[in-house]
Amino acid sequence: MKREFIKGNEAISKAALLAGCSFYFGYPITPSSEIVHACAQLFPLVGAGFLQAESEVASINMCYGAAAAGRRVMTASSSPGISLKQEGVSYMASAELPVVIIDIMRAGPGLGNIWPEQSDYNQVVKGGGHGSYKCPVLAPNCPQEMCDHTILAFELADKYRTPVYVLADAYIGQVMEPVEFPSEVLPVAKKEWAIYGDKESKHNLVTSIQMNTIEMEKVNVVLQKKYKEIEEKEVRFSEYMTDDAEMIIVAYGISSRLARSVVNDLRSKGIKIGLFRPITLFPFPKKQILKHADHAKLFVALELSNGQMVDDVRLAVNGKRPVEYYGRMGGAVPTHDELIEQISGFYKKYIG
Repeated sequence: MKREFIKGNEAISKAALLAGCSFYFGYPITPSSEIVHACAQLFPLVGAGFLQAESEVASINMCYGAAAAGRRVMTASSSPGISLKQEGVSYMASAELPVVIIDIMRAGPGLGNIWPEQSDYNQVVKGGGHGSYKCPVLAPNCPQEMCDHTILAFELADKYRTPVYVLADAYIGQVMEPVEFPSEVLPVAKKEWAIYGDKESKHNLVTSIQMNTIEMEKVNVVLQKKYKEIEEKEVRFSEYMTDDAEMIIVAYGISSRLARSVVNDLRSKGIKIGLFRPITLFPFPKKQILKHADHAKLFVALELSNGQMVDDVRLAVNGKRPVEYYGRMGGAVPTHDELIEQISGFYKKYIG
């Protein structure tokens, strides 16, 4: 393992190469631009392909082509750019093409600003394009996980033949911390379904269109079966002081790091509080949250958005306990004292 002090965005670029990524197609947009900058420097050094496309739409369709040819491929963008890519993501979900998509969220709506927000949750987790599809979504909360989750994303993409997102906010992309990288590049197996331009693969077909209604329904049935398998096998989460917690904060990304310091502070004052962090936003850890409703009296969703994950928390709790939401928007990040005041207020309201 090699240890390096590095930005979260740059860790993604190095991790992609170590995962066997052979092509990057993208278009720069803050606060994700360090990814494209690092890929532009690193990919040609090891014989991998790098191309800055003329637009987000062009880059996602280039990913379609490279993935269809059996290559591991990645693109990255930020909120408005991800919106533009959604049609291509829907195409790749239908064609069952593996690709890794990095979204370093900024504040919105519209162009917004470059400060951190988590308002892409709905468009990424719920399937932002047309059609009945979903994508696995990994939510790192530190540069080490930016590395680890990028590598995992490539493995999941190939395993399930699907687009996979790594979803992070601007703070996680920009913060610098020590990261341990694998010492060797992962091997990439030949894909029997891909089109390599040789005799063996010339009959393979990659397409996202089926003009016959029954055939299109068959495609959808296959996809839904796949998503069910992902929900059964790929749930990931972490917990902090939840075993005896009377109140549990549910948070991901930078919000989870803020929440952890709140938990430590309030625990020192005798308040039984814990943190539940979803690492996969799809599949969402519904069963794992629900089991805590047997002892926790209150759940609080902490988000940098207008409250998008909170709906999934409420569905998970299934009406057994109250679920509150607290968040900020526009790139504003709550202070520690602000969160202590808000969370303590929820505790007094429901628990005493």
